[in-house]
Formats: sequence, C-alpha cells, structure tokens
Amino acid sequence: MRAPALATVSLLLLLCLCPHWLWAVRRVERSSFRPESAVTLAHLAVDGQTGLVYLGGVDHIYQLWGNLSRLRVHVSGPVRDNPGCYPPPSVRACSQGLRPLSNLNKLLLIDGQGRRLLACGTAWQGVCQLLRLRDLFKLSEPHHRKEHYLSSVRQPWEMAGVLVDGGQQGESHLFVGTSIAGKSEYFPTLSSRRLTANSEDAQMLALVYQDEFVSSQLRIPSDTLSRFPGFDIYYIYAFTTGPFVYFVTLQLDTELTAADHSAEPFYTSRLVRLCSKDPRFYSYVEFQLGCTRGGVEYRVVQAARLIQPGPRLARSLGLDPQDKLLLATFSKGQKRRRGPGSQGDSLLCLFTLASVEQAISERIRSCYRGEGRLSLTWLLNKDLQCINSVSFPTK
Repeated sequence: MRAPALATVSLLLLLCLCPHWLWAVRRVERSSFRPESAVTLAHLAVDGQTGLVYLGGVDHIYQLWGNLSRLRVHVSGPVRDNPGCYPPPSVRACSQGLRPLSNLNKLLLIDGQGRRLLACGTAWQGVCQLLRLRDLFKLSEPHHRKEHYLSSVRQPWEMAGVLVDGGQQGESHLFVGTSIAGKSEYFPTLSSRRLTANSEDAQMLALVYQDEFVSSQLRIPSDTLSRFPGFDIYYIYAFTTGPFVYFVTLQLDTELTAADHSAEPFYTSRLVRLCSKDPRFYSYVEFQLGCTRGGVEYRVVQAARLIQPGPRLARSLGLDPQDKLLLATFSKGQKRRRGPGSQGDSLLCLFTLASVEQAISERIRSCYRGEGRLSLTWLLNKDLQCINSVSFPTK
C-alpha cells in the first residue's frame, strides 16, 4: 500500500508562503540558552499552564523561563551502570562490572494532570524518572518491575511517546514506542503504561492491561528476528488527536530486503494508528507513508510534526483553517536509514490528517471486504489475505 499523494512542497516554497515565519525565527534568536558545558540537548517540552520550558540532555534536565533564562536544573547522571546489566544494580548485583556512564535523555513528556515531568533516559536499560513540574524534585524512579525497563538503545532519536489524559476520573496513560536492538525478550516495541496518581505506587508504568494471552504491548517476534536479524522499528514522532494515537515510524522493509540479494537493507516509513482506549491493541493498523517529486520516491522519514496551519498557510494551500497538517521530511530512496544528506536529497511533505484518516478507514473497510493483504508480515510472520466480513459496515 502506498500513502496517498496528498501534498508535497519544497522547504523553499513553504518559507515563501509564510514570510512571517522568518520574522518569528529572527525574534526567537534574541533569546537563547546555552548550558555551562558542552551538553547535548535532545528533547524539549513546554508547560501550557505556566509557559515554563523543559530541556532534556546528557545528565541534565533543565527548567527555563519563557525567555530561555535558566531557572533550575536536575542532575540525572552519570550513574554507575553497564549496558550488559539487566536489571539495574539496585535490584540485582551485576557480574559484568559497573562504571560511570552518562544518562542521555530519550523521552521528555509533561503529565499535566499530575503536574509531573516524565524523563526517560539511557541509564539502567531505559528507566524513567518522575519529576515535580514546579521545582524538578524527583518524585520517583520506578525500577522494580520488568516493565520499568523501556529500552537498552543508547540513542535519543529512536524512541517516541505521548501521554493521554485520563480525565477527571481516570489515570493518564503513556503510549511509548522504541527500537529494541534485537532484545525482544526484554522490551516490547510498542506499549501502553499506567501513570498512577501516586508517583510511588507499585503499579506506576505497569502495562495498562495484561492477562495470560493479551496485553497492552506488541513485541517483535523471535521468528522475525531470526529471519531478519537487523529488523527493528524506529519511532520518529508520536501524537494524539481525537480518539487515536499515532506514531510515525521507520522500519526494515522485509519484502524488498528479501527480494534483493545485495547486503544493503531497504527501509519503509509507516504511520501507525491505534485507539487510545484500546488496552488490548486490537485496533493497531499500519499505513505506508512517503511522497514523490519528479518521479523520484522519498520513503525514509527523518522527522515529523503535527501542526494547525495559520490562516495564511491554509489559504495558500486551499485548506480549511481547522484542518490539521502532518509535516514530514523524507530522504530519497529507501536504503539510507539516517544521516545528513546532500542538497536535494530530502523533501518536506505535507499530509492533511483528514485525508490520512480517510485513507486508513477505507483500507480497513476494503480489507474486511476481502481485498488485499494485512501487510503486517513482521508481526504475523507471514503475509495473510484479508478476510471477507459481510457484517462490517460499508458506510
């Protein structure tokens, strides 16, 4: 399946359509933040209630005023660790030896309902900290259950998550996707976790649902890793809108890789969607994402962002101002997974979210009519035909 060719524009064209963006960039340059030392900054979050800015980097979580002047800092590392130790030494002694290792921030999300900051790093196989929003005081650091270890990968860009507010009566849920580097027995690639009101609750970050057969998680099957040892899913961006949670992902294209006899793998970009109130992940669906220009395909997603277009941008593109846009940058072809490309190798593409949802809904309906394939080979270990279901509504 190919994503619908909704709209693609070059970066130059987009800036020409929105000259006020350039003014905004110049305005932001008047305020800046520079850490005391050469600290890599990986993630940013803004509290909509206070306007305070939070930055996650190496061994530090920063709290800034709206003008980017520093207010507070929380030191998250280095910690005595070893990437080969599981679980961390605070639970069981590690025989491989410990040494000071930096803690690189991989996920930084604001739990507005609990007035907490969720900061997940590379230390101890991806253990998260819960910090109080107003002063970065550490409320808890859950690490006593296997579900508390999110990912052993030590890069900041292969993990994405989103918090879904539980409302007045319910707890918030964390939807998180991460690459696993072949460790499917330890880490699910996608899961939904509880954020209990009590930060020290034993169920904090436990799976939302789990019984003997079904749970709020997806794991890459061992059979898939046996056939494709390099298979993984890289989570580029996550967002929620309406009743759905979305992930923009990049993964090994098993069909093209198996068909090609060279050693170089092929990759494909996919948009993952599931219902935010589906604890068993039955609503999971994938949809290919990409765009073309001048007959050249751009299929390797590098970054993405969901935006609400302003009046000028909406008018220039012939859209309703209420339409949401998914912006994504892609590199050319399907073979280079990541890395800076030369000029002309990447493309900025626009997708209206309404058109994406319509295409996904139609694909689901057509599958229930028995048309096409499920296209979840990595999960099912085989390519299955869609099954006709006359009871599925057609309207």
